[in-house]
Amino acid sequence: MSDDNSAHGDDLPILVRRRIEAGVIKPIYEEMVASLGEEKAREILAKAIVKDAVAHGRSYADRQDQPNDLDGFAALLPQWQEHDALQIDFLDKSGDRLDFNVTRCRYAEMYRELGLAHIGDILSCGRDGSFCTGYNPDIDLTRSQTIMQGASHCDFRYKMRASDT
Repeated sequence: MSDDNSAHGDDLPILVRRRIEAGVIKPIYEEMVASLGEEKAREILAKAIVKDAVAHGRSYADRQDQPNDLDGFAALLPQWQEHDALQIDFLDKSGDRLDFNVTRCRYAEMYRELGLAHIGDILSCGRDGSFCTGYNPDIDLTRSQTIMQGASHCDFRYKMRASDT
């Protein structure tokens, strides 16, 4: 990766990056809760994470050497799996669909360990759909459950919308 990417921490495994970010976010979030209340603090944090995820998605699409379609997106998944961070069962990997279940999520385990399970959905899960928006706004993510929120697995269902060209 280029030097520009390493300045943003993109050369670190994503699980490691999220742990570092959590260490910075935790005291800021606690101060926001003390000053603004939990609801407003969650709202502010969620907005910031969404903006960051969209920007990261755009950055990944700009750097990629292949189209930013579902095949290109699927090629990025190993980065989120580094350090055995996610265990994935693929269900459908076709041109306009990418369906899989995450059966183990070390991101959720890490946020619980750090005492941040109550905002882990914002810090991690909340990035997923927003990342797609930045990567390619024609990719839709549907997910009805997450390990972070207590389910047995996360059900990721990506679909490529037909473009109007």
